[in-house]
Amino acid sequence: MPDDLNWAIGGEAGDGIDSTGKIFAQALSRAGRHVFTSKDFASRIRGGYTAYKIRSSTDRVESVVDRLDILVALTERTIDENLDELHEGSVIIYDGERTEMQDVEVPEGMIGLDVPLQRLAEEAGGAIMQNIVALGAACEVTNFPIENLDSALEKKFGSKGESIVDNNKEAARKGQEFVADEYDHEFDYDLDTTDNDYVLLNGDEAIGMGAIAAGCRFYAGYPITPATDVMEYLTGRINQFGGEVVQAEDELSAINMALGAARAGARSMTATSGPGIDLMTETFGLVAQSETPLVICDVMRSGPSTGMPTKQEQGDLNMALYGGHGEIPRFVVAPTNIAECFHKTVEAFNLAEKYQTPVFLIADLSMAVTEQTFEPDEFDMDAVEIDRGKVVDEDEIEAWTDEQDRFQPHFSTADGISPRAFPGTDGAAHMSTGLEHNSLGRRTEDTDVRVEQVDKRNRKVETAREREDWDVREFGDPDADNLVISWGSNEGALREALEFLDEEDIDVRFISVPYIFPRPDLTEDIEAADEVIVVECNETGQFADVLEHDALTRLKRVNKYNGVRFKADELADEIRAKLSAEEVTA
Repeated sequence: MPDDLNWAIGGEAGDGIDSTGKIFAQALSRAGRHVFTSKDFASRIRGGYTAYKIRSSTDRVESVVDRLDILVALTERTIDENLDELHEGSVIIYDGERTEMQDVEVPEGMIGLDVPLQRLAEEAGGAIMQNIVALGAACEVTNFPIENLDSALEKKFGSKGESIVDNNKEAARKGQEFVADEYDHEFDYDLDTTDNDYVLLNGDEAIGMGAIAAGCRFYAGYPITPATDVMEYLTGRINQFGGEVVQAEDELSAINMALGAARAGARSMTATSGPGIDLMTETFGLVAQSETPLVICDVMRSGPSTGMPTKQEQGDLNMALYGGHGEIPRFVVAPTNIAECFHKTVEAFNLAEKYQTPVFLIADLSMAVTEQTFEPDEFDMDAVEIDRGKVVDEDEIEAWTDEQDRFQPHFSTADGISPRAFPGTDGAAHMSTGLEHNSLGRRTEDTDVRVEQVDKRNRKVETAREREDWDVREFGDPDADNLVISWGSNEGALREALEFLDEEDIDVRFISVPYIFPRPDLTEDIEAADEVIVVECNETGQFADVLEHDALTRLKRVNKYNGVRFKADELADEIRAKLSAEEVTA
């Protein structure tokens, strides 16, 4: 009886797929089971196929795989969409009384449970609860204590009143009892529970939580998939710490508001996706030229243009590295998992203020919308350290004034980092402009000053290279001759892919890179390996290009750009295919 369970519910957008999946994920989490979720949804309010998948185990899980054990099919298309992942013994729960499901043919070798979801829901109080009936049926199939589902229903519907909660509990039991009474079958699934206490959250929520922990006090944004949940998380929460969330009229306005708040001395942030980054690029140059600390979060999706708003891609790397006219110093940080979304957000705020430089924090759709379980101590608020950089007060101003006692906010220091004074600091009145300026912040076209200021701003990046730890995350066999390199959200799937390969005695060293610029020099690692494969979700291999530029050598590539995230077993197959029999090191 496998403990690693893969469950999914699918139907049309508007069928409550997302909320149903979240309820079951919460129930599994509260039962002390690890959870990793995946979503497939159309970019429309109603209509279009949508699905919510959950992988759950008592062991930690970090990716999805090409296997479905239990499928709740609200439409016949749901079965067709997932046919490749269903296997002998898979259970399909459907409502044969619904007109569109009356002619369902359950594939040979699979178990079809025809459960009158809508009718049972109506008996419990309303047809809207048909998905909850399906969850009750899934509890019976997996021998999962329905009391754990009760607690998730209380959390979801508690604010709507006790009667609503009771109706949903009754609906779940009707589904459970129907399967128990009508199907004399011993299923192959038996979910263990534990006493463990886990935190369940997605990448956008982790970014929002990291922003609050880092001391962010102003957020401006415009709703855009898949970055909106960052703003949703902060709304109402940041106010408890004296902060404010503003929904701007567009992305250009959002970044300018965030820039204004940062100039006023607040830790400030905005978040968007690819189309919004395009709009923000003009102000991005002003942020860098005025040496204002600002965190800009790009939650990537399929592009270009409007692209596929609800699909996965890592296609914005070049924009983050090179976007904007002129030469703009910046940092680019890419969390490698959901927990790192929290920690790297804190780090992004520190980097921005220490070096008075814009910081791109780049995630992607699959990370943003995925819920995953974590130990609570992975988000230790007390361990967060805040470094506001070279901020000067009234007692220090004199050291940074010219012969006329004027404060020099762009003074050309040896490390490139000038003094920073918040508005209202006595004796520190100053200006900054998007035009090239002198040490006072006043515009100039003096050629010597121009060179001095450009060199000064770029020295900050070199200073950061020397002072900060631009570490990588390593997994697998450190002595393996086969090296896989990736960045961003591919880490979890690759870690599990290594387990598949290890079972075949294929040894692989895996380097996961969270810092894109400045980045660690991997030249020696690349040169020491017999085979090097770079894995990323884009067509051209943008990170592979960067690494080839650094190491001056050609690298093999595994690229995916169909809008769907990597799966662990899929990656194992791809890596194996890149390694010929002679190249595999056992």
